[in-house]
Amino acid sequence: MLATTVAGVVSISAAAVFSFALLSKVVERMVSLSVGIMLSTSLLHALPEAFESKADPRTLFATLLGGLLTFFMLEKLAILRHSHHHEGDGHHHAHGHDKHSAGKAGWMILIGDGMHNFTDGILIAAAFIANPELGLVTGLAIIAHEIPQEIGDFIVLLNAGFSRARAYVFNLLCSLMAIAGGVLGYYTLDRASGLIPYVLVFASSGFIYIAVGDLMPQMQRRATLRETIPQVLLIGAGIVMVLILTHGH
Repeated sequence: MLATTVAGVVSISAAAVFSFALLSKVVERMVSLSVGIMLSTSLLHALPEAFESKADPRTLFATLLGGLLTFFMLEKLAILRHSHHHEGDGHHHAHGHDKHSAGKAGWMILIGDGMHNFTDGILIAAAFIANPELGLVTGLAIIAHEIPQEIGDFIVLLNAGFSRARAYVFNLLCSLMAIAGGVLGYYTLDRASGLIPYVLVFASSGFIYIAVGDLMPQMQRRATLRETIPQVLLIGAGIVMVLILTHGH
């Protein structure tokens, strides 16, 4: 429990320092960086780890499909709730609706992040049961790969209109899922370990949906070459960051 708590607090706090001190002034442009981080975390790290397990690939793909549809429905429900709230009030909400659309990505990424932290807790518990030293190393490795992902999360939350304090608190609350995963993994390891591939795939579906369905369309609105070049470079930087910090994990 101590390892999962420290891993969550350290990674979130480090990401907050980087995001708030260096990136908050250019949050809109840094959305490109978060796209690179989320896609590479999902497609180059989490999904390969899930498919390298003994889980049935067809079931994993079904989980991925189900996850994408789940996040699609979550977004639909958010849009319907927003539309009903303003129905017939006689006012135009174009600007507010854009802000609300950005806010949906913020709430969805918190859900995906919570699932990812839950998986990390199970992994830390499994490592400690096998060997306490392995548990410490695993905790440090998770901190290393969580930092770039959390930076991406903070960028999305700031872009969605969250204040710095609110973004930090909600991310910190999501880190409690790692403790839940650690406790579950410790007491029901045989069953919980079998769930890891599916939780990884479901969390990845959230990151992929947010990146492709919400963030990339924002980037496409800026179609000039002057805007496109920094976008491509920042996506590449996010991918490289994840590859470096997750090497060997």
